[in-house]
Amino acid sequence: MCKVLITGAAGFIGSHVTRHFCEKGLNPLCYVKKTSDTKFIRNLPVHILYGDILDLESLKNAMNNVDTVIHIAALSKDWGSYNDFYNINVEGTLNILRAGTARGVKQFIITGTISSYGEENSSQVKNESFPFNSHYPYFMDRLFPSKMNYYRDTKALSTKQAIEYANSKNLNLTVIEPVWVYGEHEFHTGFYDYMKTAKSGIPFLPGSIKNKFHVIYARDLAQAYYLAYIKRPTRINRFIIGNKKPVYMDSIYELFCSEMGVRKPGILPKPLVYPFAFVMELIYTVLAVKHPPLLTRGRVNMLYDNIEYSTRKAQEELLFVNKYSIEEGIKKTVQWYEKNQLI
Repeated sequence: MCKVLITGAAGFIGSHVTRHFCEKGLNPLCYVKKTSDTKFIRNLPVHILYGDILDLESLKNAMNNVDTVIHIAALSKDWGSYNDFYNINVEGTLNILRAGTARGVKQFIITGTISSYGEENSSQVKNESFPFNSHYPYFMDRLFPSKMNYYRDTKALSTKQAIEYANSKNLNLTVIEPVWVYGEHEFHTGFYDYMKTAKSGIPFLPGSIKNKFHVIYARDLAQAYYLAYIKRPTRINRFIIGNKKPVYMDSIYELFCSEMGVRKPGILPKPLVYPFAFVMELIYTVLAVKHPPLLTRGRVNMLYDNIEYSTRKAQEELLFVNKYSIEEGIKKTVQWYEKNQLI
């Protein structure tokens, strides 16, 4: 049987992909850092390999007899140094391709992001033919760079360079580009923070009733990786993965609050919130605080911007269809956090 290696298998998305592959009878190799908490995969029928995607020789050793590499490991947050984002997201991805090429890997599935196309407020429904436009023009961004752009820009660059490398080596490369992901095991993309805050009884939070937002349940996203694996697209392919249609962000939060049995916090207008977020972000940056403030320009804008993407290509070529409705996905998500006493 062909071996599948998954990087970042212990993380939020990686753990769901790993479980889905196991459910399909494929027991992948899981490549994770020694510091990773493997609680979400340790009871699965997998073999865990410890290493670092910045260590090329370690990657080569891990890829002996591997047929397919699914690369999910990344620095996915909105705070940190540009060098860290670049090294992990760009150099780490290229190392995956270099090591795999050296070991004769036939199929690469890597993880991109819809932020490569831009996450600015827009009425356009973007698809895979849109140009790269990752850099968000925040207020005073040239003098005071946003760390959210560090993530966006390095992920876009990693996709660009991966495509260039794959073309030069005639590799089969599939780029899975998820919209915003929610589900069990999530602690850093915003939904868990919202649940905790809403559960605390806070009366008001930033937000809008006018902006549409594109999401995908983690278990559905895992299915997309599996479809890419079994369909084995040839040459270079990019697929935006998300629910068939975006929904209003306010309705998403309403569903979360309804499942938790709490009243949804009222909405604060952006002009009231943005100056406060700007000052907080500036102070934390000047003081070189290692953890992010509660609010930043990136976090605030995300709560008010309209962002929509087309998932038609994935539907037609991968035959991707959501198994779970947004109501079902949110219900399962809330139940998991409640069962584990996290909210």
